[in-house]
Amino acid sequence: MFNDSGINMGPVKEKAERWLKVFFTWVIVFWAISTTIYQVSPQETGVVRQFGKFSRTANPGLNFKLPAPLETVVLVPTREQLKEEFGFRTVKSGVRSEYNNKGFDQVRIMLTGDLNVADVQWVVQYRISDPKKYLFNVRNPKETLRDLSEVSMRKAIGDRLVDEVLTSGRDEIQIEVKESLQNFMDLYDSGISIDLIQLQDVNPPPSVKDAFNEVNEAIQQKETTINQARQEYNQRVPLARGQAAKLIAEAEGYATKRVNEARGDASRFDQVREAWEKAKEVTEIRLYLEAMEELITKISKIIVIDGDLNGVLPFLNLGEEKQ
Repeated sequence: MFNDSGINMGPVKEKAERWLKVFFTWVIVFWAISTTIYQVSPQETGVVRQFGKFSRTANPGLNFKLPAPLETVVLVPTREQLKEEFGFRTVKSGVRSEYNNKGFDQVRIMLTGDLNVADVQWVVQYRISDPKKYLFNVRNPKETLRDLSEVSMRKAIGDRLVDEVLTSGRDEIQIEVKESLQNFMDLYDSGISIDLIQLQDVNPPPSVKDAFNEVNEAIQQKETTINQARQEYNQRVPLARGQAAKLIAEAEGYATKRVNEARGDASRFDQVREAWEKAKEVTEIRLYLEAMEELITKISKIIVIDGDLNGVLPFLNLGEEKQ
């Protein structure tokens, strides 16, 4: 082939065609290699689809598959704890996290069982337990999770009074919503496992917020007073019980002593009576002598008068002796 100048263009064209073939060959090889070899991180599980249909799962590490579009892979974070926020968004996380709750009124404003309004913000923490079910059983699993979480929360809030929602019922609400949402996930066979439902912030309507805060302070003060009373009870009651036990022990000891003394006196009397019955005259003399012995020890002066003295009146200066 010659051009207008008479130059033969055949060798140039053949060389260009050869370089184009080499270039496209390398492009095809590079494309085949790049779509055949893929990396799965430790927190993920690879789901391989063949012509869009589930084929197999791939573990963390270097893996191989057929070139696209024969086979494609989707990386699912099965070893991470995922989180969905309701009624707010985390703007900046850290020691002092920053949140934005503007524009989420339709989600966080809920009606309670006594027809009051509560501003509820919560977090759902979950894991993907089965990547195959997660990708193929539900069309949009994340949106489904959000919708069902909102349904469960609104039902739990609607079954309770506003006072219970704001104060003592938070733990029960979290448990109930977790169970309800997990039941929904199992019903849809979504491959999602719910780890935690956490109420982030629950507030009353702005018009009555001050009144509710006063109620909360009163409840806290009541609990503080009850705790103080219980502490005082725990201190005083054991002390009173100890004192009562001491008095009872002393009374029982005194009663035992008196009973033993009475039994001893009775036994002594029985012994004297038995001795008197055996020798009445000797016993009477002994008793007389014992009584006189006890009496004489109490007399300071003894005066002996001769019984045979007659005609003389004994004079005893008892008054002087008394002085």
